Amino acid sequence: MAGLRAAQALGYTHALQIDADGQHDASDIPRFLAAMHDTPDTLILGRPVYDDSVPKARLYGRYVTHVWVWIETLSLDIRDSMCGFRLYPLAPVCALIDAVRIGPRMDFDIEVLVRLHWRGLRVRTIPTRVIYSGDGVSHFHVWRDNARISAMHARLVMEMIPRAPVLIARKLRGRSDKTRSKSMSWWSAPERGSALGIAVLAWCCRVLGVRFAGLLLHPVVAYFVLTSSAARRASARYFTHLADASPSADTPHPGWASAYRHVLSFARSGLDKLAGWSGQMPLNAIEIEDREVYDEIVTSGKGALVLGSHLGNLEMTRALAARDARSRVTAVVHTEHAQRFNAMLAHASSEFRERMLEIGSVGPDTAIALKSRIDAGEILVIVGDRVPVGEHGRTVEASFLGESALFAQGPYVLAHLLGCPVYVFVCVREGGRHRLYLERFAERIVLPRQKREACIAQHAQRYAERLEHYCRKAPYQWFNFFDFWQRPTRPVSGQVSKQEGRMHD
Repeated sequence: MAGLRAAQALGYTHALQIDADGQHDASDIPRFLAAMHDTPDTLILGRPVYDDSVPKARLYGRYVTHVWVWIETLSLDIRDSMCGFRLYPLAPVCALIDAVRIGPRMDFDIEVLVRLHWRGLRVRTIPTRVIYSGDGVSHFHVWRDNARISAMHARLVMEMIPRAPVLIARKLRGRSDKTRSKSMSWWSAPERGSALGIAVLAWCCRVLGVRFAGLLLHPVVAYFVLTSSAARRASARYFTHLADASPSADTPHPGWASAYRHVLSFARSGLDKLAGWSGQMPLNAIEIEDREVYDEIVTSGKGALVLGSHLGNLEMTRALAARDARSRVTAVVHTEHAQRFNAMLAHASSEFRERMLEIGSVGPDTAIALKSRIDAGEILVIVGDRVPVGEHGRTVEASFLGESALFAQGPYVLAHLLGCPVYVFVCVREGGRHRLYLERFAERIVLPRQKREACIAQHAQRYAERLEHYCRKAPYQWFNFFDFWQRPTRPVSGQVSKQEGRMHD
């Protein structure tokens, strides 16, 4: 608290806190600072991603405090209140510690978050790796500090009771401005589900089988549909567009039943990903629609760029390739919003992380690295149905299900830079089997300087048309649970950036 006050007195607006015990990954500091610049009035919290070094007693013991914090705030906004890696906006924090007496020891980290939440400060979480070294020294006194934390929770619960009407009203109101901003920002939506729940699902899948684990999805999906109004609205708008674009008796109509079936299909795709990576899905459960195109890619020995989407199960590309020695598939992805689920897949297969490459934007260094992979014969998979992270990238409009939507320019710029063949991939569940559709999109994408924007728009429209085709084929397997047609609040430039222009040259 003395450090926070001193920083504010020196004119600083924010302060970053990181424990000095070496458990936190200091290389994540730039990510915290980037989040600060994006949302300067937000409290940035680390959300631990543990490896096998974490003691199980500590891992599960933390949930005692987590549950109390969720009760005290009547929300799940604070996913982990004990992580010592966070970034404070100084004005609200210093105003709080000057006005309220807060515990100065192990109870500080927890109490300050609850009280800031009571005051309406928004919270954003960033997944960060946490390790436990065998020779680490802990200054946590089991009896004394647990007693201090227990007394703190007792005080907070008593203070929460008179605040409950305000907290409930705030939750029901839903902060409409926050909802609007997140409807387009798929990357900022918090990952639903606890690490414990995901671990239980993985255990059931491994020990009791995929079919039994699938039965557990129904109550989970029912809870999600009831509590996630944003997902219901996104599902309803998608089905409305689908019905308007292709009216027929088989087209789902918006409503609770279609929303439940939509989310259930999404949950099953996650289970299929786990089964695919853990080797529990037999190869005869996957059918390739056009085997000639598939063999053309994997037997040529040449690199290729595959345009995927969040329609169907994109993970089947890598899971299938993991058992096919003829090809090497790498996914170029953004993974921050699904760290816990990806950690489960990484635990199921040691090859999962090796076949994933996370990038934020397409710059010269990224293009060089990807070009070397293409030259080595790798197949790169990139999605084309989500706008760039942070809305700082370039987008292009295309007609999709009867209304204009924004698509990323990045895949087509990247294909031009790589100079390799481009394919479209979709894997949909049909009955109890998976059918892979692989189409030739372009032998090579060329973007002439004078016609660059027009060419990008033409490729994006072709891609949107193929998405429409597969949406009609598998209407419940479109997994973009946000308002896909909404415009961002900031203007989107139709011009390619100078950096991208230099890369083209």
